[in-house]
Amino acid sequence: MKRFAYVRPSTLDEALAAGARPGAAYLAGGTNLLDLMKTGARRPDVVVDITRLPDLSAVTVLEDGDVRVGALVRNATLAADPAFARAYPAIAEALLSGASGQLRNMATLGGNLLQETRCAYFADPASACNRRRPGTGCDARGGENRLHAVLGWSEACIATHPSDLCVPLAAHDAVVEIVGPAGAREVPFGEFHRLPGDEPQVTTALEPGEIVAAVRLPGHGKAFAPHARYLKVRERTSYAFAVVSAAAMLRLDRGRIAEARIALGGVAARPWRAAAAEAALVGEVADDAAFHRAGELALAEARPSGENAFKIELGRRAVARVLRLAAAGTPDFAPALPASPFASTTGVALHG
Repeated sequence: MKRFAYVRPSTLDEALAAGARPGAAYLAGGTNLLDLMKTGARRPDVVVDITRLPDLSAVTVLEDGDVRVGALVRNATLAADPAFARAYPAIAEALLSGASGQLRNMATLGGNLLQETRCAYFADPASACNRRRPGTGCDARGGENRLHAVLGWSEACIATHPSDLCVPLAAHDAVVEIVGPAGAREVPFGEFHRLPGDEPQVTTALEPGEIVAAVRLPGHGKAFAPHARYLKVRERTSYAFAVVSAAAMLRLDRGRIAEARIALGGVAARPWRAAAAEAALVGEVADDAAFHRAGELALAEARPSGENAFKIELGRRAVARVLRLAAAGTPDFAPALPASPFASTTGVALHG
């Protein structure tokens, strides 16, 4: 590992000053950054530990009903918050689907937004990777790419975003609160993560030195709570990233769909919102035929980036299945590691 300077500021202003230094990287839970530093994929000159900053670790209900989640709130803490889990059950289910209990105890909300792709070529400094070193090429294009992107990819990069949490956040139209040397600003969640295009090294809307302060969830999203689910399809049931994942939230009116939200994970360099599928569901009877059509629309623009054509059909089926689960109703309880045969009574209640 490269030698680096370590700074642990006690105020936000001190953190921003340190983060503005060339080669600086912010450290929170460290579940992603430290792994990349060990392999050499990330080589910061300065590591700025922000875990002691005040006011970034709270879950707050605002006067307008929105819910503000600080960037340093731990995944395990958020999933286990009874009021939050009842209001946003798909998010709680996604949190419990990620990694392991030990990692959820360390991982943070902000870190989830900023975690890097799990593309093996990005993590290997000996491989060509435009995302890690612009202009060097993309070894994934001719390599092992069965788990890579089928939506929004470019010739420069076919990596996917690995987060579970970010998928229902996208479906909820969350807002990312950012602070930096130039002050505070907000970015709609759908604009926070960038598709690769010709600049795959630019992965988010963050400017140099900026930091994610919080994510704000619209209060009206609580109306989806009775019919909200997250589905993760993975190659093993524990400690695995999604091959494809999907979040679905419905508002039903006498058996018909009044409003729908759908987002996919594991298919692109950002969580993928299926707007056309959502629109097509409005007014339809909540049945298998409608859900199948929604799956087709959600993947209508998909194309293989390598040996991964199977992910397109898998994505269609995942959308149809998660819609079916959502229509059936949010369950009373979400176990840790949902859908795993090793799930236990450890988990969270989704109904009050």
